[in-house]
Amino acid sequence: MDKKRQDIAFFLAFCIEQYMNEKRLSHEEAMSLFTEFGVLDYLAEHFEILHTQSRQWIIEDIDEYIKEQKEI
Repeated sequence: MDKKRQDIAFFLAFCIEQYMNEKRLSHEEAMSLFTEFGVLDYLAEHFEILHTQSRQWIIEDIDEYIKEQKEI
């Protein structure tokens, strides 16, 4: 695995873990939510910008993205 792909994988794992803890979700609940709304694809696609942001900012961005996807 090249360095960038590895960095993205670590970032996705970080986002899942932080979101689970913040929202008090199980791993299964978080993954179900992320899968249903394409959150992992969104995070990977915008990795260059998102990985420089704070933990709280990322969680808020995920919430906003999910909200937008629900409205589609």
